[in-house]
Amino acid sequence: MMKKLFLMVFATILFMHGKSQSDLPNVTVKTMDGKSVNFQTYGKSGKIVVVSFWATWCGPCKKELVKLNKLLPEWSSKYNMQLLAVSVDDSKTAPKVKPYVVGQNWKFDVVLDQNSDLKRALGIANVPFTLIIKDGKILYRHDGYVDGAENELEAQLKKITGK
Repeated sequence: MMKKLFLMVFATILFMHGKSQSDLPNVTVKTMDGKSVNFQTYGKSGKIVVVSFWATWCGPCKKELVKLNKLLPEWSSKYNMQLLAVSVDDSKTAPKVKPYVVGQNWKFDVVLDQNSDLKRALGIANVPFTLIIKDGKILYRHDGYVDGAENELEAQLKKITGK
């Protein structure tokens, strides 16, 4: 009897864990203009969305976004994808986000997760952290950034699109 109960609990935990890893959380983030948007909206765009969690104080994060910004024109047409940067800057550093983004001339969407609600809901410990989402599902997760990591990201985009 205990063995069956244990197996049922274990199976339930596995199912719930798998679900939380692939479904997008119902969390509100803010645009740089202060408008609220539900993160799930990005999973309904019909496009593949590369989501990069970053902060203004994170050197590797900024390197990754500079690299992705250069690749974005090619990748957006080739893989029908868009880039979303999620800043996890807190109330002290969040005012630096918009001037930094404008200074970099980034044209992709940038949203603020100032209280780290989205980061926490996705089980992300550190930035940089990259996700690929499509149709409301998380298809790829990657922790950290080193030069050349964008090659693995493109390999995943090719795998998802079959191109």
